[in-house]
Amino acid sequence: MKLLQGKVALITGASKGIGQSIAVHFAKHGADVAFTYLSSVEKGIALEQELSQYGTKVKGYKSDASDYASAEALATEVNATFGKLDIVVNNAGITKDGLLMRMTEEQWDDVLRINLKSVFNLTKAATKIMMKQKFGSIINMTSIVGIKGNAGQANYAASKAGIIGFTKSVALELGSRNIRCNAIAPGFIETEMTAVLEQKVVESWRAGIPLKRGGQPHEVAEACVFLGSDMSSYITGQVLQIDGGLLT
Repeated sequence: MKLLQGKVALITGASKGIGQSIAVHFAKHGADVAFTYLSSVEKGIALEQELSQYGTKVKGYKSDASDYASAEALATEVNATFGKLDIVVNNAGITKDGLLMRMTEEQWDDVLRINLKSVFNLTKAATKIMMKQKFGSIINMTSIVGIKGNAGQANYAASKAGIIGFTKSVALELGSRNIRCNAIAPGFIETEMTAVLEQKVVESWRAGIPLKRGGQPHEVAEACVFLGSDMSSYITGQVLQIDGGLLT
């Protein structure tokens, strides 16, 4: 059963990790997929080729969602190319970790701009299209760090907590227009980023998780499919933790 048949989705930061898995799962479920990449140009091109095998319309865009004008132009171009825009997944993000006393203004500004401002930019741009359609599902990628905080990640935690507040506010504002807005809060997900960690660090993470393992990108992607599909038609303003029970 293809849960996203006939829908058009836009996914930011999809050239690797969780974003890439989301794009693949959306295409598998029948969605036409537009996605963005920024620095990983070769991976973006490779992903476009990979997704094309599923028989849906696919297009990658080199775009920076943290730039307001670029986000506006992206949403407009996707709408013109695909004819509509049903689902937006705000996945782009970075980390620039450091203890608060050593954190620079640049580290703070960069993380807030890319992680939080990009969500505002693209959501606002997409909302203009969705309001005319009287339909839409917006999925914002936050983190359990945005719920509980984390030493050495004050900038990242602030950006992800901001996404949660933004998500709930958008859900309240746009529910009457049949536009839903939800957030997903991944826990310890094993991606290219975690692969560089020392094994003892990984094991300590796993030991604190009730399911005793890290999550996989596809487990986040499958939740995105659910929130993008009509199966979640009465769900909005929620934060879905995908953390193996870590914050339980």
